[in-house]
This record gives sequence, structure tokens and C-alpha cells, in this order.
Amino acid sequence: MLDVCLLGTGGMMPLPYRWLTALMTRCEGSNLLIDCGEGTQIALKEKGWSPKPIDYICFTHYHADHISGLPGLLLTMGNAERTEPVTMIGPKGLERVVGALRTIAPELPFQLKFLELSESTHQFKLGPYVLDAYRVNHNVTCYGYAVTIPRTGRFDVERARAQEIPQKYWNRLQKGQTVEDEGRILTPDMVLGPQRRGIKVAYCTDTRPVPVIAEYAKDADLMICEGMYGEKDKAAKAREYKHMTFYEAARLAKEAGPREMWLTHYSPSLIRPDDFMEEVRAIFPAAKAARDGWSRELGFEEDER
Repeated sequence: MLDVCLLGTGGMMPLPYRWLTALMTRCEGSNLLIDCGEGTQIALKEKGWSPKPIDYICFTHYHADHISGLPGLLLTMGNAERTEPVTMIGPKGLERVVGALRTIAPELPFQLKFLELSESTHQFKLGPYVLDAYRVNHNVTCYGYAVTIPRTGRFDVERARAQEIPQKYWNRLQKGQTVEDEGRILTPDMVLGPQRRGIKVAYCTDTRPVPVIAEYAKDADLMICEGMYGEKDKAAKAREYKHMTFYEAARLAKEAGPREMWLTHYSPSLIRPDDFMEEVRAIFPAAKAARDGWSRELGFEEDER
């Protein structure tokens, strides 16, 4: 099970009814946050989720509307008596940027670990998550992310018995562990079937439409994608500042085929995103104009039936 909450849907500046874009996921007691703009803590409070269990914080890029909420969040986590390390992931320069922001949050009771992105794609195994980072096309170095909860194949009892694997090792093998029994190495592939469909959420903001976005959102359960402008006359502005329109996002979703797409990162001038959705859904029917605090519980296929 993966809990997803789009904490805010705004771009550039927070508004009284719209916080800046940030995404939180929860799985097996571990929380992952992508972006941390101004207002993220308030959005968490409104949702009723705690910042203390955040183990991983990822940044798409270092514009203020995506990172300016970080110092306060770290202080709150420290005041909640967190002591476990927090891993941060973002484009090259992450440690320098966070170090500058920590001028106003110098003392923390937990360690910060930094994973800086320099290649066009990266993949990390972080607790229950497999995280893919992929470079997109903004006016500064910027990455999108795909968060996956993988699922192993079914345990084959008959194969385990046929190979005389002691039952006391079955649970460990099912969890993907390798064990040794009297000099014999037992591996998960000896007892597991083909890997099953996991859970995937794709997230990107602040970019022009590029093929890699659809590639990493392919068949996702949920695609969360920038839609800065719904107005047709803002298309040139989107190109100039390297953002996306609703319609460009919808065409990417049509190519990727996620089960659902949420638009986010709206311009402050975009007051009523729903006004533009009829034409957007003509391109991709499962598109929605997200609002702050939208949540979804995503389960494995058999669990959803």
C-alpha cells in the first residue's frame, strides 16, 4: 500500500487557497517528500500527517518555490525529537544549497545525507521505494521522479518442497533474502515466480514537454504533471519560461497511459483550473485538475479488486 498526498498545487508564490507544490508518499512507516516550498508545513498540518517520519526529501530543482520551506521543516522535525538520518536527493549543488539555507537552522539532532544528481538518469533503492530521477527541460537543471513500490513474484510452495528447502527459510526467501543452509546457498529465484506489477507514481514540474516524461510515467498508477497554464494565449509564455500548458501535459499522459493524471503547479494567475478541463479530457480522459490536499491510497492489483 502506498499513500500519496499532493500537499500543494501552486507555482511561483503561495496563495491563501493554494500552497506551493509538494508531494508526500507513505509506505511501510517510511515517508518520502518531493519538493518543499513555502507552506509545506501548513499543508502537512491540514492533512494531519507528521513531518517526523520523513526519511527522504527530493528536490526537482532549486527555485525558491520548491525549496524555501526546508529550513522550517527541518527545525520542526528536530523539535519532534527525530534522531534518525534524513537522506536528501537533488541536482548537483544540493549540499551547498542546503548548507546555505541551514544558516537559519544550524543545529539539528539528526544527520543529513546528500545524494547529488549529475547524470541524465539515476535509480536509488530507498527503504520500500525504488526512486528513478530523470532530467527534464527547465531554465535550470531540473529532474522529475518516479516512485515505485516493487512486488516480488508469488512464492511457489511446490518448487520449494521439490528442492527440499526447509520451511524455516521460506519467509526470508519470500522477502528477497539469500540464506545459507549447511553450505548450500538458497536464493529467492529458486522459489519465486515472475515479478508482479508494483505501484508507481510519476511526478514532474517546471519543464517543457520532453519524451522522457512519458517514458517514466508509462503505465503509472498516478501521473502528477505540471500544468502551469490553461489559457491558450499563454502557450508562448510557457515556451519562453520553459513550463507546460494543460494540453501539453495531457498529450504526454496520452502517450504514457497512466491510470490517472493530476495537473499541478498552477500559475498564480490561473484562478479556476477546472474551466479548462473539458478540452484537456478530450485529449486524455483520465485527467484531473488537482487541488491542495488531494490524496490517494494505491494498492497492489489484487488488493484493489
